[in-house]
Amino acid sequence: MFRTLLLPLLALLLAACSSTPEPPPPVRQSGAFDNFYQQWRGVPYRMGGTSRAGLDCSAFTQLAYSQVLGFTLPRTTESQASLGRPVDRYRLQHGDLVFFKINPRLNHVGIYVGNGEFIHVSFRAGVTRSKLDNVYWRNKFWQARRIDI
Repeated sequence: MFRTLLLPLLALLLAACSSTPEPPPPVRQSGAFDNFYQQWRGVPYRMGGTSRAGLDCSAFTQLAYSQVLGFTLPRTTESQASLGRPVDRYRLQHGDLVFFKINPRLNHVGIYVGNGEFIHVSFRAGVTRSKLDNVYWRNKFWQARRIDI
C-alpha cells in the first residue's frame, strides 16, 4: 500500500518541479536592415542632421532601429554605446551596433549587417556599407553592443 501511494506522489512532485525553459531571444533576421539601407544609401553626412538632407551616424542608427525594429535608441553615439551588452568582435550578429574611436573626442557608430560589413554614415560617402576589416575601420574599432529587443 505504501508503494502504491509513493509512486504517484513522487511523480506529482517531479512534475511540479519541472518547467518549460524560456526560449532564447529571437535572432534578428539577416537582411532586416537591407531595405532601410537602400532607402537611405548616399544621403550625405551632416553633423546634427536627422533627415534626407543630411544626417550623422547616431541619427542614422536611431532611425534604422526605430523603423526596422520598432525600438528607440538615444540620440547620441555616447548614449548608444552604453546600451545593451558588449559583444566580442568575432561573435557579431546582424543588427549589433559597432563603435569606433575616430579620435580622442570623436566616436562613430554603425550597424553590423553580416559578412564582416556594417552600414553607417561616412563623412565622405554618406550612407554606405563598409568592411570591418578595412585598414581604417579595423584600427579605429572600439566596441560592439547587442541590444536585446
